[in-house]
This record gives sequence, structure tokens and C-alpha cells, in this order.
Amino acid sequence: MSQENKKQPARGRRRRRGTGRAASFALLYIACVIGISVVLACLCWIAANDVLALNKPEHTAAVVLSEDYFTIRSKTDSDGNVKTTYTAKMGKVADLLEDNQLIEHKFLFQLFSSFTGGKTKLRPGAYHLDTSMDYRSLIAGMGSNSENRVVVEVTIPEGYTVKQTFQLLEDKGVASAQTLMEYAANYNYGFSFLQDIPLGDANRLEGFLFPDTYEFYVNHDPKYVINKLLQTFDLYYTDEMRQQVADSKYSLREYLTVASLIERETDGSDRGKIASVIYNRLENPNSSAGTNGYLQIDATLYYLTGHTPTEADKAIDSPYNTYKYPGLPPTPIANPGLASLKAALDPDNTGYYYYALGDSGKHKFFQDYNSMLNWMHTQNLYNK
Repeated sequence: MSQENKKQPARGRRRRRGTGRAASFALLYIACVIGISVVLACLCWIAANDVLALNKPEHTAAVVLSEDYFTIRSKTDSDGNVKTTYTAKMGKVADLLEDNQLIEHKFLFQLFSSFTGGKTKLRPGAYHLDTSMDYRSLIAGMGSNSENRVVVEVTIPEGYTVKQTFQLLEDKGVASAQTLMEYAANYNYGFSFLQDIPLGDANRLEGFLFPDTYEFYVNHDPKYVINKLLQTFDLYYTDEMRQQVADSKYSLREYLTVASLIERETDGSDRGKIASVIYNRLENPNSSAGTNGYLQIDATLYYLTGHTPTEADKAIDSPYNTYKYPGLPPTPIANPGLASLKAALDPDNTGYYYYALGDSGKHKFFQDYNSMLNWMHTQNLYNK
């Protein structure tokens, strides 16, 4: 046998050994690929469960997005209209959702939000959310048009001032009083009855925030909160009333001022008689009743000071002091209800110039000061 033939088997053995090694590597590679695929599939399944809200235990939570969860920018245009934009801080939102067991993977929620523009879709508010909601539903459920928003009922009493009304709304979680005051002062609401009233002072809306029972969202947009109150006033201010104002010598704001005085002075009755006293003093300043056009209504002093008027308060130098300045105060002193507005528009026809509140809680009306003074002495009211 030649030397060449002796070497052939050796070459064959090396070839088989190399082939076996390659097969092992191939099997290992396949196993790694399969393993990685299984891991990725598991991760994708876990992610899908969270993104799509699959196989989650039932759970409901009330989530509150305060203004701290947003970057808020407001811009006022040349017409005085304020445009506000909200950009959610999705990291804080994701933390909140995880804390409330509504999502499991914060990073995944943030990633999903960045691809779907979620940070511009959210708005401050309180929302009822649950684990049946996928990521898209959670984002939609925290938006301005969400049906999941928490609703609160607020009854605004007749005779509340702007400040009292806004504080009540803050106490009920609707909006902050400070933000409401800013919108009241600076936002140009498009109602015809406000067009001649300059911007810059929140009390410009005194008299127009109609007292009623409302439903608001918790953390409602303050612009729309005020708009809802003004819309209600616009609804109750009928065409007949508008025509009556147009045909008279008084403006709507002056009628509302009279109505606010009635509201703050009434015990719930005698609105028409109180209105007659106010108009008799306004329109007959030189009458024998001796009022000289001074309304002398304590409620205007209370509006100034916030406390029961004293004799010293009657010396305060303010156009709201109806003991010192004749005629109506410059604005309404409260937001009157419909009954007081109707009384202002249609007062009783009387000869009364004075009234006093007796121990019975009812007003007594008089044509002259001496008659009132004598009655107060008989009732032991003069020094009370």
C-alpha cells in the first residue's frame, strides 16, 4: 500500500470530527435563537397584557390630576382672550397610575404616550379609571371630554358675592379661587351684557354669576366654570326682560345692582316693597321724606368691610358707602336670584322710604323717618 493510501483514512476522520463540531454549534445557535425568541415572546406577552389590559384583576381607582401634573402656559391675545395649553408630565402621571395599580410598566406607558401624543390629551381633573382600560383608553379617560370624570354638585346660594362663589367652588374641588378670580378679571367672555364692562377686575362679574345648583367636574377648567354660570344668567335673562331694560332709563347693571341690594336686605319676602323704597329714594331725592337720594343701606357697608356695620363704618370714604354717597353703588354687591331681579324690574308701587327689621324677623315699612323712629322705640330696637 502506498504512502498516499495510508493517509486517506486520517483525512476522513478529521472531516467527520469537524462536521460534528459544526453541527453542535448549529444546534446551540438554534437553541439560543429559540430561547431568546421564547423570552422575547414572554416579554411581549407581558407587555401586551399591560398595554391592552389583558388578564388583569378587576380594580377601580379615582385618580386626581391636579395642575401640578402639567406644564401650563396661558397667552392673552389683543382682544383679551386667554388661551391655555396643558402639557402633561407623563412621568408623574405614570407614577400615579402605577401607585393606583392601573398599570404595571411605567416606562412602557410613557413610551406609548410619546408615540400617541398622550401628553397633550390629558387635562386636570378627577377620573374614575379601572383595569379593564388599555393604555389608549386610560389616556382618553383622562382627557377634557372624558366620560370618566368625577362630577360634583354645587349649590350657589342667592346673594353670594364673586369671592364667596369662587371660594365655594374651590372648597368643592372644582377650581382654585385664585385662578377663577384671574379669569373673571381678564378673560373676555363673549356675552353682550358684558361688552361695556372693562376688563381688569374680577368684580366686573358681580351680579352676573347666577345662583343655582350646578354639576361641575372636579378640577374643571376655570374658564368654562365661569362660562357656565354666565350661560345660566343668559338663559334666565329673558327677551322680555331685555326689552324692559332697553325701554327704561336704567342699564342692566344698574338693575342688577338694585336686585343685589334687595337680595342682601330681604328676609325672603317683601322684595317688591324693598325695591320700592330704593326707587323712591333714587327718583325723589328732594321729597319730604328727607333722604336726599341717600340709600343708607347697611348691606353696602358689609360689602366693604365684611362685618356687621358700625357707626364708624358710615364715615368710610367709598362710593359703596350709601350713607356718604347718594345714588346706587358703582356695581352690584352680590349675585341676586331671579326673584330679586324680577322685583328690581317690577317694584311695588308704594310711598315707603324707610324700613326696619323687627324681632319677628320681618320688615316693617314707613313713609317717613319719624314714623320709623317711633316704631323702633316701641319695639325697643333703637339702641340694638
